Amino acid sequence: MCDTLCSVQPGRTLFAKNSDRPLAEVQLVESFGRRAGGGELHTQYLTLPDPGAVAVLGARPAWLWGFEHGVNEHRVAIGNEKLFTALDPATVEPALIGMDLVRLGLERATSADDALELITTLLAQHGQGGVADQTTDDAYFSSFLLADPLGGWVLETSGRSWAARPVEGGAAISNRISLSTDWTRASGDLAPGDDWDRFRDPEAWLGLADKRLECTMPVAAARDPLPSARDLAAALRHHGTRSWGEPGGPGADVEGLPHPDLGADGTGVTVCFHIRGFQATTSSLIAELPASPDEPLRAWVAPGAPCVSVFVPVFPPDPTPPELAREATWRRFAALRAQVEGPVSTFDDPIPWDCEASTARLAEVRAALAPIEAELWDEADDLVISSAADDPARRAAFVASAWPRVDAALSHLGV
Repeated sequence: MCDTLCSVQPGRTLFAKNSDRPLAEVQLVESFGRRAGGGELHTQYLTLPDPGAVAVLGARPAWLWGFEHGVNEHRVAIGNEKLFTALDPATVEPALIGMDLVRLGLERATSADDALELITTLLAQHGQGGVADQTTDDAYFSSFLLADPLGGWVLETSGRSWAARPVEGGAAISNRISLSTDWTRASGDLAPGDDWDRFRDPEAWLGLADKRLECTMPVAAARDPLPSARDLAAALRHHGTRSWGEPGGPGADVEGLPHPDLGADGTGVTVCFHIRGFQATTSSLIAELPASPDEPLRAWVAPGAPCVSVFVPVFPPDPTPPELAREATWRRFAALRAQVEGPVSTFDDPIPWDCEASTARLAEVRAALAPIEAELWDEADDLVISSAADDPARRAAFVASAWPRVDAALSHLGV
């Protein structure tokens, strides 16, 4: 599960994504410099010719080659979502998975248009398939949000079939087909006027995505005022009307729901994803993609669930703090999430969620982490305002100073 949104604004685009994955799956945040072409490139299941790569920043599950989301030196950002379509992905031979396509698009694209052409060409050449969730041995197809400083695309796929429409103003995607007859580009098996929604799995539970889209779509569409990067951070941390979501739905009594904490209407599902014993948000990214080459590309990366994490400011393609690429760092934030969530609940053992206790624990975590995050964001803003962000040494000094402050706060919290 995941949520991705973008806001196209005068002179820039803001992009954000929550990556929702199995609870114990480590996700690493890594920077990669340019790579010369030649030789072979080993994706998750295929070996392809390697044309080289531009510099990229991406987050990936530790067992996967591909990215859940990322941004490259040309100010292109991409994130993907699991889609439920009428074609059973388990019947398709392993090929490229959605995360492969995110990384390949980022490694090669110079614009969102370019990324669309690259990804759909790769789909046509190599197909899509293969296990992408090691915990459940689950294969799935993907949708994508492709963004650059001037706009972007919503791209939805099912096997080798695909449809896409340009982003106008803003867009938000989640784990459901959102296109109908409004696509403007598509694979050859669609004719003008065809309804892309016919590819949707008729048994797909749409409440899982619709509840979160109710939160993300208004942020993406907002115009007066336009959302800021801090607004996007708040959206990625959204827990519903309570401080810790809206758990306690009648899921145990509803056939087909994956967990007893969920309700048929999507109750229990929040943008900052917490389904105990099932999945949680395990990494988040916000990127500001300015159109002017005189403005620096900025991103904010948060390992783990964003509610118990810190969005650390970075300046791609500069290196990120090396700690973000270490398994031990991710596990510290996972430990915080587990402390706040409370005991695991399953259908065999449906433990009620103690919202009051979780809310109290979350308040303690935010009291320690929020001042550090605000301090880092303010300092990064000051770098940009003063034009010091043009100085590689100043940028490097800031990035080097960021992690020790986060580390101290985590130690204070006992992780």
